[in-house]
Formats: sequence, structure tokens, C-alpha cells
Amino acid sequence: MSNRLEMHDITHAFEDGGSKRTILDKLELKVKEGELVAVMGPSGSGKSTFLSIAGALLEPTKGQVLLDGKPIQGKGKQGIADLRLQKIGFMFQSANLIPYLKVDEQLMLIAKLAGMDQGQAAKRIDELLEKVGLSHRRRAYAEKLSGGERQRVAIARALMNDPAVLLADEPTASLDAERGLDVVRMLAAQVKEQRKSAVMVTHDERVLPFVDRVLFLKNGKLAAE
Repeated sequence: MSNRLEMHDITHAFEDGGSKRTILDKLELKVKEGELVAVMGPSGSGKSTFLSIAGALLEPTKGQVLLDGKPIQGKGKQGIADLRLQKIGFMFQSANLIPYLKVDEQLMLIAKLAGMDQGQAAKRIDELLEKVGLSHRRRAYAEKLSGGERQRVAIARALMNDPAVLLADEPTASLDAERGLDVVRMLAAQVKEQRKSAVMVTHDERVLPFVDRVLFLKNGKLAAE
């Protein structure tokens, strides 16, 4: 079983009022295919920085990120943008759906950006909406969906381009307990079924039974407590 996401010796530091602040300090992480890892830690521990570096949104001061065994550094702006589109699926706190697009159009947009064949994209949309139980809502606008439905669309959208890695930032933050558990249960099932490597940053201890490992970000490093 291969590691689809690896982070080696990741350090991120910056100057703050004349003194150096180290947010991440030689952080190490390997996530196998089919594995969902939860990352927890207090506010200000660097979870957002960690997720931004894992998702190629921010370059670390030092260290290397590998997706499917290949380093992501040194690809240039366009190369990095393409890599994010092809290899990484993002889920955010608020589903971040586009208000003027219907559910199936949200997914089709991602396919178009990646240059996917339209017939292939339509088939993939049907398949994903069925998996997340939203086939009957495919022509609904975002504002007509419940919070749980919006996050399920976000799961489908994150999976649309068959990425190697899924990154979720507090996906249950805007949901009540039952819907939050439903969303994480569904995310975990898709990670297993589609052999993704997934990392979820969360404060929500109720979802931990659905993850394979729990790591804590403390003093710039990840560790199991």
C-alpha cells in the first residue's frame, strides 16, 4: 500500500517584529491510500499553515511535499495550479459552493477546468451524486440545499477529478451533530472505496471514531498522543 501524501522535514517560519516565529518545525507525515487522518490542535498551533502547505497553496520555508511519490516543489505557478486541480481535492468549513450554479453544474465546472471529456464528466457526475445520495437534488441551487447537503456536494466536487489526496478543513464546523457525523461517515467511506489519502483538520471529537488515525499538532510537530 503506497503513501499518496508525504511531508518531510516541513518547516515554516517568518519574521515577526524583529524576532523569528517558527510555525511548523521539521514536521513529518505519511498518509497511506485508503487512510483518513484527523489532525487536531489548539487555535494558533499552525493547522491552517499545515493544510495550506499539504495542499500546495503555500510553500514551506524548508522541506518537501510528495504526492504519489513525486515532489510538488519547483513546478512554477501554472504547474502548481494544474497539480492542485488534478491531484488534490479540497473541502472547506463552509462548502464554498458557487451560488448561481446548480449541483451538477458545480461538479461540471471542476471537470471543465481540468479539461475532462464532457461525456466522461457527465458519467462521473451521475456516479458521484449517487454515492453521496444527491441524485434527486442535481438541479437544485446551493441556497436550496441544507447544510449537510451542501457538504455532501463538496465531497462529490472534491472527488470529481479523481485526486490522489483529499484535504478537509473543519468540514463539520457549520453543521449540527447528526449532519456532521453523516458527512464524515460519508467522507470516510469514499476515502476507503476510492483509495484516497485524506487529512481532516478538526476540533470535533465526535467524528474521531470514523478516522483511522488521530494526530496532534503541537510545537510545530505532528504526534499521536
